[in-house]
Amino acid sequence: MATAYDRNRELKAFDETKSGVKGLAAAGVSKIPEFFIQPPEQGDLTLLPVEIPVIDLTGVETDAAVREEVVKKVKSALETIGFFQVVNHGIPTEVLDEMLEGVRRFNEADVEVKKNYYTRDVSKKVRFNTNFDLYQAPAANWRDTMLIAMAPESPMPDELPAECRDITFKYVDYIKKLGVTLFELLSEALGLKPSYLTDIECNKGLTVLCHYYPPCPEPHLTVGTTKHADSDFFTVLLQDSIGGLQVLYESHWIDVLPLHGALVINIGDLLQLISNDKLKSVQHRVLANSTGPRASVACFFSTHLNPTCNRLYGPIKELITEDNPPRYKETTVRDFTLYYNGKGLDGRSALDYFSVKL
Repeated sequence: MATAYDRNRELKAFDETKSGVKGLAAAGVSKIPEFFIQPPEQGDLTLLPVEIPVIDLTGVETDAAVREEVVKKVKSALETIGFFQVVNHGIPTEVLDEMLEGVRRFNEADVEVKKNYYTRDVSKKVRFNTNFDLYQAPAANWRDTMLIAMAPESPMPDELPAECRDITFKYVDYIKKLGVTLFELLSEALGLKPSYLTDIECNKGLTVLCHYYPPCPEPHLTVGTTKHADSDFFTVLLQDSIGGLQVLYESHWIDVLPLHGALVINIGDLLQLISNDKLKSVQHRVLANSTGPRASVACFFSTHLNPTCNRLYGPIKELITEDNPPRYKETTVRDFTLYYNGKGLDGRSALDYFSVKL
């Protein structure tokens, strides 16, 4: 007699191997475990041939006219598609390439090396696992991730794997500098003084997520990352040449095509909350693929679960008018993140929970 499928038991058995999705791929599985199979999407979600805006940052710090034009482009992109790419951002291409190679080196290292970092203890500044929401989400994603909390307090260098240690610290130094520029542009796009978002410490936290998507034997049954919106203020994404990132736009998917040397920028839920819906946190996903492995590095500007960061965030008072009352309740980043993580990537917006009935 066939035994009933015990999902929790299967998830636990997989998790306890600590070898991740890469372990399944290395074992040569031809069928994906049942808990990776995604439910079918609802509605007409066909692909649209719309291009994500590419914004050149050359001269943005030195030429007032250029800066004004860039701010207009940023504002337009984030009020419509919700994503844009930046080029000439100040980070050398060789640094970008080496960061991606560091992610590959770690994920392709001996499984015994990776097991040293495999944990679900959220107090750890460096943790490696498969899906932060493995036990909460409706279905698992075909993806392994190493999370590194780099700010406000960074880990000690020896807490990071040797395979990506030096390049991660180097890359993050560049990202922090770029973050200052981007927060200024976002502040100006909101009609605020350039330092506004940094003055309220939106740049205080930085978390790096190093994603690795092994080739999948049945990519039509699962995804690399489920449809979701990010929980942070904004994200800087470095993706390799494989592709697969898609943005939901006017009820259709559009591809974010890889552009060597570019970085992808998108707004997170917390910036939509404090901008009172002026800037949009847009749902996106990553497809599974059979050609991989795909590597990406997502830098999230947010303090996430840091227990020492207790500032309350609500709709910015300068953006509130009689015709545009507050749409959201105040919250700490920690409380927002706890709710977001608790529900997992289930396709629903975490913002709904914090909204005010108008």
